[in-house]
Amino acid sequence: MANIPPFGLCRSLANPVVASATAAAQGVLTPMPCVPATPAPWVAGAVTVIDAGAPALDDISCLNCIWAGLIRFSTAGQVTHNIP
Repeated sequence: MANIPPFGLCRSLANPVVASATAAAQGVLTPMPCVPATPAPWVAGAVTVIDAGAPALDDISCLNCIWAGLIRFSTAGQVTHNIP
């Protein structure tokens, strides 16, 4: 929650909150607010730039959510430097 705040809507039936809301709606998929559950580290990154002992995140980095989702950057956020 500190680094990845809740965002968008989760549509994964693997998420118990979505499954419960869908069951309450008699099987009609009911997306619920996304609250990322991410126990694994980010995948990929800029191996030439190390930050706090790990590769810096870049626009191809991704993070898996335990509810079968994939979190990616919509924009790199850095426009003044390219990371090789």
